[in-house]
Amino acid sequence: MSFLKIIKDEVNYVGAFLRIIKEVKSVDAKSNFGIADEIEMRVDKFGPNLAFLEDDIKLSYDDMEKYANRIAAWALSEGCIAGDTVALFLRNRAHYVAVWFGLTKIGVIPALLNYQLAGPALAHCVNVSDSKIILVDHEMAGQWQSAKKYAKTDVKVFSIFGNIKKYKNLDSELLNHSSRRPSRNFREGIKGGDLCMKMFTSGTTGMPKAAKVTHVRAQNYMRGFAGGVNTGQSDRIMMVLPLYHATGGLCGVGAALTRGGAVIVRPKFSVSNFWDEVVKYEATLLVYVGELCRFLLSSPVHPQEHKHKIKWIIGNGLRPEVWPGFVKRFNIKHVIEFYGATEGNVSLMNIDGPVGAVGRVPGYLKFKFNCDIIKYDIELGENIRNSKGFCVRTDNNEVGELIGEIRQSDPRFRFEGYETSEATQKKILRNVFKQGDAWFRTGDLLKRDKMGYYYFVDRVGDTFRWKAENVATGEVAAVLSSYNGINEANVYGVSVPGYDGRAGMASIVAEDKLDMKFLMKHIQENLPSYARPVFIRLSKESETTGTFKFKKTDLVEAGFNPKKFDDPIYYSDLVTGEYRKITQKLFDDISNGAIRL
Repeated sequence: MSFLKIIKDEVNYVGAFLRIIKEVKSVDAKSNFGIADEIEMRVDKFGPNLAFLEDDIKLSYDDMEKYANRIAAWALSEGCIAGDTVALFLRNRAHYVAVWFGLTKIGVIPALLNYQLAGPALAHCVNVSDSKIILVDHEMAGQWQSAKKYAKTDVKVFSIFGNIKKYKNLDSELLNHSSRRPSRNFREGIKGGDLCMKMFTSGTTGMPKAAKVTHVRAQNYMRGFAGGVNTGQSDRIMMVLPLYHATGGLCGVGAALTRGGAVIVRPKFSVSNFWDEVVKYEATLLVYVGELCRFLLSSPVHPQEHKHKIKWIIGNGLRPEVWPGFVKRFNIKHVIEFYGATEGNVSLMNIDGPVGAVGRVPGYLKFKFNCDIIKYDIELGENIRNSKGFCVRTDNNEVGELIGEIRQSDPRFRFEGYETSEATQKKILRNVFKQGDAWFRTGDLLKRDKMGYYYFVDRVGDTFRWKAENVATGEVAAVLSSYNGINEANVYGVSVPGYDGRAGMASIVAEDKLDMKFLMKHIQENLPSYARPVFIRLSKESETTGTFKFKKTDLVEAGFNPKKFDDPIYYSDLVTGEYRKITQKLFDDISNGAIRL
């Protein structure tokens, strides 16, 4: 790399860093300026501008505000007060943000539920969120039906964006309420460091956990990405990611709303329709996850793919093998790859840096960050400590676990935790470099180079990524084990050529021959699509350690290749909707991409 190139990159990095710092410097955990004030400030500034666009639905900032005010008035009429929680089980819609915005106007905490959930997992999220009311999108009626028998009986249910039999319709209710801005007195006393909303993460084990998002964190997400991209009023952000996630719902939405731009809301990502929609709605920026980019790159040439106006893409998980080809083929000028977790206290951002990097911490700015990488023994599944009992920092280009120092005095570096103390404590590593310090465990393996660029390598423990979602093996195993006839279920992730992350696989020990059709039905009713095992291996017995923990190393190595074992193996056939027995020919077709998963 030439000296001039190094200087240019450094100038670009410092410029972007200063933009972000300027954007977030006034965010204060001790002030009474929360997320509702944040968005109301943008409404007052950009009122007539287009804020959200979904097909024929167009919402200006003023329209969003009026709808949100009706939501606030309705919630008050239902007896909601500051500190109460209302759950939102909604698909991506133009009014999605307006719904939770309205609740925050009166200090009510929205719990944003994953719209892919069903059955016990959905009910669990409602229960642990301690929600007083749940709003159910009429398109999610079937999923709610499968969950309600597991939910608390005192949760009041309203249908929204359409009718669901036996429930009051919120659309009709809102017509009876004022669109005037409610008094700030309803949220008086709420500080920036207080709880703003609850978002759900799969975590490392078990059911999804409710991650606490403060007003400060939400504001930093929204403002930070606006500063990084330097968006303006003419920008339109293509939103195909779920709005219940921080990446789409706060980072992406914030990049538009804080600068007077617009969000193009799509119900879901579609490879075949993507470029037509990008061109039709004149998108200038895309919020991505890596798998989305991989799908687009592997798709046939589309007649519209060079007619778009997208200059920036921001997101995470864009793998090094996809990145160069994606930006070249689709003529993308700038990529912002970032690292972060909804509940975590570590944030990194790569602005025009090297391919594959998720962020940078140069030596001269290290005091501005709280992250470090420590040595991790993958086989033992634990952090390595020295003779004095402290953790050991990795060397350059050495893989280890990324951790973030918890500094309660700095709102950027706090760890608010989850709804339960037990889940919170599992993510805290103590006495790391000195007695009494505390660090957040990301559960991710990264490495850094001599320039301070960080690179994501893999997840640790029993969690793997599939379809841009975290899959907890314990949750999947629990669902499988509840099926009559299954004695043991050992769940793990396996690599599949051409896919990011790992596909779910289960080694099952059963009493008798399983009816794979009914097993598929059981799985579909109890697990979201991304958590359903792609492969199932019918084993005679499970190999365990001396402490009765399943051994997974050999299973992961064998993968779904029928040549490596005698056990019958099945894959989830998207065409027939059933588990189909894998032959060598089918294995080859899956491996070379002739059959898609």
